[in-house]
Amino acid sequence: MMTRSAVINVVGLSESLLGAHTPRINAFSAAGALSRIEPAFPAVTCTAQSTYLTGLTPSQHGIVGNGWYNRELAEVQFWKQSNHIVTGKKIWETLHEADPKFTCAKMFWWYNMYSSSDWSITPRPMYPADGRKFFDIYAWPYSIREEIKHDLGEFPFPAFWGPAAGVDSSRFTADAVSRWIAESAKWIERKCAPTLNLVYLPHLDYNLQRLGPNHPTIASDLHHIDTIVGDLVDFFSKQSVQVVLLSEYGISEVDTPVHLNRLFRERGWLAIKEELGFELLDCGASRVFAVADHQVAHIYINDASLENEVRTLLEKQPGVDEVWGAVEKSLNGIDHPRAGDLIAVAKDRAWFTYYYWLDDARAPDFARTVDIHRKPGYDPVELFLDPAIPLVKAKVAWRLLQKKLGFRMLMDVIPLDASLVKGSHGRRPANPLEWPVLISGHAQTHQPQTINCTDVFGVLNNLMR
Repeated sequence: MMTRSAVINVVGLSESLLGAHTPRINAFSAAGALSRIEPAFPAVTCTAQSTYLTGLTPSQHGIVGNGWYNRELAEVQFWKQSNHIVTGKKIWETLHEADPKFTCAKMFWWYNMYSSSDWSITPRPMYPADGRKFFDIYAWPYSIREEIKHDLGEFPFPAFWGPAAGVDSSRFTADAVSRWIAESAKWIERKCAPTLNLVYLPHLDYNLQRLGPNHPTIASDLHHIDTIVGDLVDFFSKQSVQVVLLSEYGISEVDTPVHLNRLFRERGWLAIKEELGFELLDCGASRVFAVADHQVAHIYINDASLENEVRTLLEKQPGVDEVWGAVEKSLNGIDHPRAGDLIAVAKDRAWFTYYYWLDDARAPDFARTVDIHRKPGYDPVELFLDPAIPLVKAKVAWRLLQKKLGFRMLMDVIPLDASLVKGSHGRRPANPLEWPVLISGHAQTHQPQTINCTDVFGVLNNLMR
C-alpha cells in the first residue's frame, strides 16, 4: 500500500527565512530531514511545479516559464491552465500505475484544469458576454465546486493576487487565501481521503516580492504561514497522513528593474501600434522583443539576421548577467521551441519588466490594472496601489460601486513605477540559503543535503512507497 501523503507547497520558503518566527516549521524540520533544492530554471511557479511533478527539465516538459510567446498565434500567453500543455508522465500517473487504488487531489497547484488527477480546484473567473468579471473557482469533478463553496464560503479571489494580496483589509485577513486553501485541503481529506494531497500556500509570495525578504514586516508573514502549516501538520498527523513541505523558489532582494523592451524600441526593433490613444506592442510585427518573467527574459527574434547584434547589445546592458543562445539553452535544459531564441538572465538584485512605452501617458490602459493575461510579461507592480493617486482607496471603492451598479469601469489604480518592487526570483540565487527546500517529516537517511529540482519527483515517489 502507498503511504498516504500531503505535499504542502509553501511558496517562497527558504532556509534564510527559518528562525524565531517559524517555530512549527523548525520543529517539523528538526524531527525529519531538510534538503536544499537546486532551483529549476527559470525558478518560477509553472516551471518549478512542472519539474517537480514530472522529474523532467523544461526541454522535456515544455514549461519554459509562467508564459511565453506563441509563435503560431503571434501572442504572448501567460498563466494558462490546461494540464495538457505539460508534456511527460505526472507523479500521480506513475503512482496510479503502481497501485490502481491510488488517488490524487490537486489543491491550487498550477496547470490544474483537465488534469488526470482525481480531484482538483483552481482559481478561475467567469466572464459573461457583457464584459463583466466574476471571481470564482474551477473544480473537478464539477460537483465539488458548489459543495466546497457552501461549506467554506466563497474563495477570497481578490486577495489571491493584486494590491489586496497578503495585506489586512476590511474584507480579508492578510492570510485569507492560504487559510482558505488549507481548509480546502482538510475538506478534500475528510470527503475523499486522497492518497496524495497536493496543497499550495502562496502567502509568503506577496510581501517577499512587494517589500523584499529583509523587510521587518516579513516577520509577521512568517508567523502567519507557520501557524497555517503547523495546523495542517497536526490535522494530517491525526489522519495518519505523512507531510512533506517544499517550496518552488526562494526570493532575493532586488533594487534594479531592467527595461529590455525599451532598449529594443530605441533600436527600432519593436513594432508599436496606436489604438484609442494608447500604445500596444505588436509582437508579430516586431523584429525583436522580450517576454519578461521575473529575473529571466525570453528574447524572441523574428528577424534572424539580428541575433548576433541583439546578443552583443544584451551582454553590454547593465543588469544583465548572462545571455544564452542555442548551446547554453541545451546545457541548461531549456532548449524547447517555446523558449526564446535568446534567454537573458538578470544580475543579482536586478529583474526584468515588460515595459515598452517611453511616455507613461501613452501606456496601454491595462498597464494600470491587474491584468495577468493581457500584459506581454509578468508584472509584480500589480501588488501595489498607486501612491500618486490621492485617496486611492476611495477610488477603488468608487470603482467597485460602479461595477456593482452595472457600469463599465476601469480599475486603474496600479502604478507604473517598477522601483517599488523589492523582491524577485527566477535566476539561481548566489546564496544557497535562498534556494527552495524540501522537508520530510521523518528522518530519511537517503535524503541528501542538496537535491536537484528534477530529483523531487523521485524523493516524493520513494516517500510514498
